[in-house]
Amino acid sequence: MSKPRHHILSVLVQNKSGVLARVAGLFARRGYNIFSLAVAPTEDPELSRITIVVDVEETPLEQIVKQLFKLIEVVRISELDPTRSVERELLIATVRAGAEVRGQLVELANIFDAKVVAVGVDALTLSLEGSPDKLDDFEELLRGYGIVELQRTGRIALPKLDREARVRAVKGKAS
Repeated sequence: MSKPRHHILSVLVQNKSGVLARVAGLFARRGYNIFSLAVAPTEDPELSRITIVVDVEETPLEQIVKQLFKLIEVVRISELDPTRSVERELLIATVRAGAEVRGQLVELANIFDAKVVAVGVDALTLSLEGSPDKLDDFEELLRGYGIVELQRTGRIALPKLDREARVRAVKGKAS
């Protein structure tokens, strides 16, 4: 089975109540499947950024964009190329961790730069922030220990900075 190909849409919207419901409703009415969804205010308190990840095999991207632009609260839509964007996600998992495997789990957490956020008699809760691929790998390894509960946030993403612009910015600060 091939891994689904995803499109990442960064949708800048007015920060008003009901906007997320209208966006989600648009997807539901059209039968579009959302793979991941994250929303939060931006640096401008009047705007929020909704990061939507959709499966490109099942969903006509142009149609989604046209429908989104019909919503009055949508200010801007950007499609983010995964090779030219910075993506992050958060995973929190509670894993079975008896005395015989607890050290192995702590070592695995250290390898991935995960944090132990809670310790119980027979379980650990771990937290990991990183790229979706990193979280996929970590989750797969945790499955061998027995995942009790797992939650992942939606993917968030921004375009990568232009290397030349970064160099100019750094040189400007050094002057």
